[in-house]
Order: sequence, then C-alpha cells, then structure tokens
Amino acid sequence: MELSDANLQTLTEYLKKTLDPDPTIRRPAEKFLESVEGNQNYPLLLLTLLEKSQDNVIKVCASVTFKNYIKRNWRIVEDEPNKICEADRVAIKANIVHLMLSSPEQIQKQLSDAISIIGREDFPQKWPDLLTEMVNRFQSGDFHVINGVLRTAHSLFKRYRHEFKSNELWTEIKLVLDAFALPLTNLFKATIELCSTHANDASALRILFSSLILISKLFYSLNFQDLPEFFEDNMETWMNNFHTLLTLDNKLLQTDDEEEAGLLELLKSQICDNAALYAQKYDEEFQRYLPRFVTAIWNLLVTTGQEVKYDLLVSNAIQFLASVCERPHYKNLFEDQSTLTSICEKVIVPNMEFRAADEEAFEDNSEEYIRRDLEGSGICKKSICQLETQRCSHLPSDISGIKSPNAEAWNYTSE
Repeated sequence: MELSDANLQTLTEYLKKTLDPDPTIRRPAEKFLESVEGNQNYPLLLLTLLEKSQDNVIKVCASVTFKNYIKRNWRIVEDEPNKICEADRVAIKANIVHLMLSSPEQIQKQLSDAISIIGREDFPQKWPDLLTEMVNRFQSGDFHVINGVLRTAHSLFKRYRHEFKSNELWTEIKLVLDAFALPLTNLFKATIELCSTHANDASALRILFSSLILISKLFYSLNFQDLPEFFEDNMETWMNNFHTLLTLDNKLLQTDDEEEAGLLELLKSQICDNAALYAQKYDEEFQRYLPRFVTAIWNLLVTTGQEVKYDLLVSNAIQFLASVCERPHYKNLFEDQSTLTSICEKVIVPNMEFRAADEEAFEDNSEEYIRRDLEGSGICKKSICQLETQRCSHLPSDISGIKSPNAEAWNYTSE
C-alpha cells in the first residue's frame, strides 16, 4: 500500500464503516481492514491519518485501530513470519513519540499504550534512543507533553514491580536510572514549586497533581526491585516532599463526588504505598523518616471520612501502618495506651461498618461483590488483623479481640 491520498481516503471510509451499528456494514469493513493490515505501509497510513485528519472521530478510531494492530502483530515469534516489515518498524519508532505527545489526551493514551507494547519487545536493545527522546521532552515546560511522557514511562516501567530478578533486568533498570532518575527528581521538585506558585489556580493544580501522581507511581516502580544508589542519596528530597504532600489539604482539589477518588486522594494513597515499600524493604535507610510518616498517615486515617472515594487511601494507609507495627524495633510507636485505643475506635471499628454503598453494590450484583471480597480484600484484611494483633498484644488476657472486618471495598492494588 502506497502512502497516497487515495489510500488515506479509502482507509478513512472503512474506518467510518467500522463504527456503523449495522453489522452488515460494520463486519465487512472490519474484514477488509484485517485483510490489508499485513501490507507494507498500513500502520504508517494509520499514523498519517492521526496526524492529518480533521475528523476527531476518525482520529480516535485510527488510534485504537493502530494500538490493536501493534498488540496483535509487533511481537516477533520464533519460526513464524514477521508480521510487520522492518522498514515500517523503523518508521513507527521514529515518529510515534512525537505524534503521541502532540495529540489530544484521548489519542495520546492510545498511542502511549502502543509505545508500551513496542517498548516491552524492543526497549532497550532495539530502541536505545527512546529514553533520551522522552527525557528531552521534560524541558518543554508543557505539562500536556510532560504528562504524556510520564504516562508512557509508567506503562513501560511498572513491569519492574513484577519481573523476576535477572542480570538482564538489572542491566535495563540501571540504564533507565542513569537516564531517568535525575530528570525525574528535578521535575518532581519543579512541580512541587509550581504547586505553591499556583496554589489558588484550580485548573493549574489539577494538571500539576496529575503529574505528581504519575511521578509517584514511577518512584514506586524504579525503587521496587532494590534501593537504587541515586534514590538513597536523594532520599531527603523525595521523603520531605512526600511528607509535605501527605499533610497538604487544598480545598480547590476537594471534590463533591462521594464515589470517585479525587487527585488529592489518589496522590496521598500512592505516597502511602511508597512509604510502605520503604518501610518493608529499606527500613534501615528509611528509619529516620518513619516516625514522621507514621504520624502523618495516622492523622490521615483518623480524619478521613467513610465515603467510597477514600477507600483506596484508607486501604494503603492501613497497609503502611500494618507493615510498621509488625516490626519489633518499631513496637514503641504503638505501645502508648491512647494510641491503642485510637486504633480500636478510629480505625478498626469504623472499617467494620457495612456501608450503604456496600449494600447497594451487593444488591446490584451479589456474585461480583462476593468475588471481589474473596479475591481482592485479603491484603487489607491481613493489615487490619496485624493492627488488631498489635493492639491485643498490649491488652489484658480477658479482653477478646475484634473480628476482622468485611473489606470488600478494598479491592485495589497500586497501579
């Protein structure tokens, strides 16, 4: 297929037909696209449509089609024919980052996913300049572009949380740290400063806090396998700012929605995750910062409401305290009788409540509710039990423990 106006027009017409609700029109169009996707230049025609089309619906459709095409065809399977010719692969990698960063957010997310799929197969050996191109975009000052880079980096690096240790993995992470850790830290500091500068600008704060959430997720991914020397050397910068953000309460970022977590809740819950990671895996290095985080996260727990939007925050805060209280050398932080009473009254008992939202979820789909409870709440139940055990270990023997709560709403993992 040539990169011609005629082919672009044909592709546009068939993409439109794939959106038609009439199956007699939609299915032949889908079959046609499947029949031509093996031709050279097909993915480049999709990218050209993304860049040049004036119809936003077609651009979104092309971005989804491109992402799915990459998902199906990019991986090279041994003893099977290459589904994408080498010239197309080179052209895609040369153009996709720029196109992704210059696209609207809806399209940007699709292309970011495509970059992540390509990156899992080709980065770093077959795509060595990807990181450099991404890091250079931090200098743009445009947070639409910066957030696109951060979102793509998060998609690329979050697999470090789950990969088995290997020399190949260590080599890749070292390469990423050498190129990405310092620019990420500088961006973190600059974004914090901009939050202070624009403290009264709700629109600016929403963009900046979206960046901080992604930066915090990247911190978690880059620190998961081991404590990098760079982050150990710069721990004060990160932890002081994390602590400041935990205690921040800007009314402009508060939402009236009782179901959907806002940016402030998402950021604080991710910081709780980051603190729990350091408390569990790097407690010697983290020890001097830990009392401040215990106090801040404890205050969060006892002042946060029972609305559904706080579930993720409460879950991660409890997991942090549970990870701390089970370690003998932090036992003194939980020995005070008033602290134990507060744990019982303000954390354990309130989180045993079966809320109206839980009842509604059960009534809407009882099987799904039970499945989520069985599959997703184990971590938080364990965390509650650890807090109870810590509490009960200081009580007289004739005082019975409290049953573990139903934690259906805590079906969350760090993303």
